[in-house]
Amino acid sequence: MVVSEHIRKKLGTLPHKPGVYLMKDRFGTVIYVGKARDLRRRVSQYFHPSRRMGWDLKFNALVEAIADFDFHLVRSEPEALLLEGRLIKEFKPRYNVSFRDDKRFLMLKVNLNDPIPNFVLTRLKKEDGARYFGPFANAGALRHTLALMRRQFNLRGCRAFTPGANDYKHCLYAHLKYCTAPCVGNVTREQYLQQVRAACDFLEGRCREMQTELEAEMKKAAAAQDFEKAAELRDLLRDLQQTWKRTEKFERLPYTLPLAIDPERDLAELAKILGLPAPPQRIEGFDISNISGTFAVASLVSFKNGRPDRANYRRFKIKTVAGQDDFAGMAEVVRRRYARLLNESGNGSGADSPPHRTAQSTDGSLPLRPARRLSVPFPDLILIDGGRGQLNAARAELKRLGLENIPVIGLAKEFEEIYLADKPEPLRPGLDHPAVKLLQRIRDECHRVANSYNAQLRLRKISESVLDEFPGIGERRKAALLKKFGSVRRLQLASVEEIATVPGFGGKAALELKQFLDARRPPPANPLPPAD
Repeated sequence: MVVSEHIRKKLGTLPHKPGVYLMKDRFGTVIYVGKARDLRRRVSQYFHPSRRMGWDLKFNALVEAIADFDFHLVRSEPEALLLEGRLIKEFKPRYNVSFRDDKRFLMLKVNLNDPIPNFVLTRLKKEDGARYFGPFANAGALRHTLALMRRQFNLRGCRAFTPGANDYKHCLYAHLKYCTAPCVGNVTREQYLQQVRAACDFLEGRCREMQTELEAEMKKAAAAQDFEKAAELRDLLRDLQQTWKRTEKFERLPYTLPLAIDPERDLAELAKILGLPAPPQRIEGFDISNISGTFAVASLVSFKNGRPDRANYRRFKIKTVAGQDDFAGMAEVVRRRYARLLNESGNGSGADSPPHRTAQSTDGSLPLRPARRLSVPFPDLILIDGGRGQLNAARAELKRLGLENIPVIGLAKEFEEIYLADKPEPLRPGLDHPAVKLLQRIRDECHRVANSYNAQLRLRKISESVLDEFPGIGERRKAALLKKFGSVRRLQLASVEEIATVPGFGGKAALELKQFLDARRPPPANPLPPAD
């Protein structure tokens, strides 16, 4: 591989600083995201002749595909790790393996509106009025720091939402003097809140006195040849320093769906290999996304003249398919999509009603009325994400609707094989073929829309399950609450007396649940200024 002059000049502008780099192919698609302590040294290694002589086929394929790269500077290596994870989750580069799941970095959360606030670990930030610290790149350092912070500021470590007086005699933290035990009145709530606020200042790196004390104790233990204690203090001091490092809140980077260099050529090549009479001006692609049969959704993306037509994207919830059945799910979505277009065109949904036809009189002489003008015309080509099975399911539904004249193909992911209805063997034009690149862009956009919709539904489910955070609640009691009130929002508006009418909730449990929900109610929006 010969390094292009553009990349060679760009390598000379890289600084010797920490940051994140994004490798892109000739279409502008992000194919790899990496972090580096020294950007110039790390990125330059990709283009060293000695590296390209190795036997790592994946690395060689990555380098061959690189046409350009971008970089973003950060202040430290932990920041680079956080930004790298976020970008990988956003772009899903094909050559990245780590960070592609839904797992996020740990954060520390405390809700000052709780009766007795408590610090807890979480990975999801919600609009619940709580204070969040992080995310933190080193989970182990954060856990050690949390344990030290609880001992230093005498904070409670029990998981109960409102520990009561009956729990005090069993509370080990109170007996060991780790906690000031506000649950039994040893201190008032305001006094305990001062301890919590001091711990918040500590997490923000404002308390440097503890670092000085730990350094003095470490040196004292080393001088007394108590090396085991000195090593423990050294590790604790290192964990504190890693936790104290402030991390930047990264905004969404200005990347969009990459466009083709020559979409007209790609469409012409696609028509050529598929045997179409003309390049397809409008292509619609379908994809199914589900996780073990739950949150089954589908996406429809529309490309016009080889470019995304986002105004005509659609998202579907699978309604008639139980379990994980991509074939049946694809059939349902295709049926719903084109039955709707047929109804909009005024042609019905029978096999004798092809699209774009004007309704005729009984003798065929004069038209009774013109069909309604479609806001979106029927596509010139339909792309199905999948192999022969998904393709056959879609073709069967199109035939029932009388739309078998619309060309439909399937694109299998593993070898980028193109399945056609009238050919027993799939086409394999090659990964570098312009038509394959065009179909890949459509398929990847289908993936993005379907997966983002699936993730949105899962996050909505998580937000609706705020009851799971209430200590001691089970599925039966939670189901009884939702059956009574219908949603968490209505439950938050209910009174203590109304909650007490639900089976399993007496007066005390209803009061604790009401306090729990009030503490997690999102803050009200800023009111509008009064009119003049």
